[in-house]
Amino acid sequence: MSQQTEAFAGNRRAAKNTAERTVTSRHGATLAGTAMLVLLLSSTGAAAASCKSSPEPGIDWQGCKKANLILQGADLKGATLVNTDFSETDLRRADLRDANMEKATLLRASLAGANADGANLAKVEAYRIDLSGASANNASFASAELQRGKFIDASLKDSDFQKAELGRAEFTGSAFAGNSFALANLSRADFRGATIEGPIDLSGAFLFLTRFEGINLSSATGLNQEQIDISCGDEGTVLPEGLSAPAGWPCTFE
Repeated sequence: MSQQTEAFAGNRRAAKNTAERTVTSRHGATLAGTAMLVLLLSSTGAAAASCKSSPEPGIDWQGCKKANLILQGADLKGATLVNTDFSETDLRRADLRDANMEKATLLRASLAGANADGANLAKVEAYRIDLSGASANNASFASAELQRGKFIDASLKDSDFQKAELGRAEFTGSAFAGNSFALANLSRADFRGATIEGPIDLSGAFLFLTRFEGINLSSATGLNQEQIDISCGDEGTVLPEGLSAPAGWPCTFE
């Protein structure tokens, strides 16, 4: 065989090997792409299926639409409910212990009689939420929107309300101890009939016409005279040492 013929054969073999490697590489990439597509589709399907699943402990309903539903007594203990929409949903007597409900929407939702001990309700949007008779001890309501919320006869010990919006909220008959309302807006909130069994932090809280008639505030911390001067109390209101009832007490309401 001439040198020219040998060189031509060698070039053909090299070209063949290169082509085989290219096909193999493309085949591997195709398989990898197919596997990734299957994984994405299965993940999407799992998320969709989770939103349609019945309530159970630890369920992941993150971002799901659960508005206008009847979920009385639902067991959602430890559930992931971040950004879930529960607007006008009936969650009375539901088990929400240790559930993560951060940034959930709870507009006009009813959690009356629910157990939300240890739950995270930070930054929820919950105008006119009803937590009457609920237990929400050691829960977080930090930076939550809770205007006109009902907390009547609720147990709220050790719960965090820092920076929460609580204008006109009703706390009548509720139990407090170890709470923080630092920098919260409590304008026109009603604490009449509540029991304060331990320290509560009211540092920087806005107390315009907040109703403390008959309330023992002696264990409250962070209070100053300016806050007391714009709040409402009466002869039954007990203030921390160094603070005095303003001349405008009791307040007059139309």
